[in-house]
Amino acid sequence: MGTQGPETNDASVANKKAETKSEQSIDDWLPITSSRNAKWWYSAFHNVTAMVGAGVLSLPFAMAELGWGPGIAVLILSWIITLYTLWQMVEMHEIVPGKRFDRYHELGQHAFGDKLGLWIVVPQQLIVEVGVNIVYMVTGGKSLKKFHDTVCSTCKPIKQTYFIMIFGSVHFVLSQLPNFNSISGVSLAAAVMSLSYSTIAWGASVDKGKQEDVDYGYKASSTAGTVFNFFSALGDVAFAYAGHNVVLEIQATIPSTPEKPSKKPMWRGVIVAYIVVAICYFPVALVGYYVFGNNVEDNILISLEKPAWLIGAANLMVVVHVIGSYQIYAMPVFDMIETVLVKKLRFPPGLTLRLIARTLYVALTMFIAICFPFFGGLLGFFGGFAFAPTTYFLPCIMWLAIKKPRRFSLSWITNWICIVLGLILMTVSPIGGLRSIIIQAKTYKFFS
Repeated sequence: MGTQGPETNDASVANKKAETKSEQSIDDWLPITSSRNAKWWYSAFHNVTAMVGAGVLSLPFAMAELGWGPGIAVLILSWIITLYTLWQMVEMHEIVPGKRFDRYHELGQHAFGDKLGLWIVVPQQLIVEVGVNIVYMVTGGKSLKKFHDTVCSTCKPIKQTYFIMIFGSVHFVLSQLPNFNSISGVSLAAAVMSLSYSTIAWGASVDKGKQEDVDYGYKASSTAGTVFNFFSALGDVAFAYAGHNVVLEIQATIPSTPEKPSKKPMWRGVIVAYIVVAICYFPVALVGYYVFGNNVEDNILISLEKPAWLIGAANLMVVVHVIGSYQIYAMPVFDMIETVLVKKLRFPPGLTLRLIARTLYVALTMFIAICFPFFGGLLGFFGGFAFAPTTYFLPCIMWLAIKKPRRFSLSWITNWICIVLGLILMTVSPIGGLRSIIIQAKTYKFFS
C-alpha cells in the first residue's frame, strides 16, 4: 500500500516553512506591513493629514448653500458620526486575537467572506484613494498657479497644465519612500500646514469684518437650483471627513502586544487628530460664512484676495499639505499594486519593481488631472458612491456582521441610524455633483 514515509512528510513541512518564510519576507518588504514601530503621535498627524483636505477652504461655500441651521447641524453630525465609525475601525483592527487586519479589505474579507469582502471593499477604496490623488494633483496645481498670480499679478500667465506638471514632479521623487513611517516627516509638515492655512483663512476673514451688503439667503434663483445646491453641499461637508480609507493602514504601523494592543495609542492619536480637525473646520466654516454671506467663493482664499503676501503664503501652505496628503492616500494603493505584482504575478520584490510601478501610477494620476481639471465636481459624483460607504456605513455593517449586537440594543440602533444616514448621503450627493459637472462642462476647454 502507498503509505507515506517520514521523508515525504518532512519535505512538505520544509516546503510549508519555506513558503511562510518567503511570505514573511514579502510582508516585510510591502509598504504597509514593513515597519511596525510608530508612536501614537505618528497616527495623530497621519490622521490629520488624511482627514483635513483642502476641502476645508470650500466649507464656507457649502455653508452658504445649506444655510445657518442645516449647515451647523450637518457639520456637527458628520463630526460625531465619522468619529464613531473611526472608533469602530480602530476596535476591529485586532478583533480576532493574535491576528491584525492591516488593510481595509482584510477586515472586509473577515466580515463578508473572502470573495465578497474583496469585491465590496477594494473597488470603493480604490475609487476614493485614486480619486483623492487626482483631485490633489489638480488642487496642488491650482494653488501653485494662484500663488504665482497673487505674488506676481503683472507676470505673463502660465497655463494651469504646467503647474500641475510642476506639482506632479515632486511626487515622482516622494513616491519612492517605502512606507508610512518614512513619510511621517512629510506628513507632520502637512498637518502643521493644514492648521496654519485654516487659521489664516478665518483670521483674515475676522480682520476683514462683516461685509456691508452681506446676505444669508440662498443664492439660487429657482427652487430646483436651491435643492440641488443643498445636495451637493451635503456631499462637500460629508467628504470633508473622509480619512477612514487609510485608518487601518495607519494603525498597522503601530506595534502591538496582547498587554498593549495597538488600539490604545491609535485611539489617542485619533482623538488629537479630531480635535485639530474641529479647530480647522468650525471656525473657517462659520467665520467665512458670517463675513461674506452667500457671496463667498468656493475657495475662501479667493474671496480674501488681500493682503497679497498672506494669501500667497496660504496657497503655498495648501501646496505643502496636499503633497503630504497625496502620499498618505497613495501608500495603500502602492501596497495593493505591489502585492498583486509580487504575490500573484511572481515578480521579484525590489527597487526596480517599485521604481517602475510607482512612477507609472504618479504619471497616470497627473495625466488625468491635466485632462479633467473639473475633477472636483466628478469627485462629488463618484465620491457619493465611494466616500459615503467607506466612511459612514461600511464600518457599521462590518460591526453588525462581526460583533452581532442584540437587536434594538443601543449599539444596534446607533449603527442602523448611521447606515440610513449614509445611504441617504450616497443617493443625494451624486445628484448634486452631476449637476455641477454639467454646468461646468459647458464652459470647459481641454488643456487650458
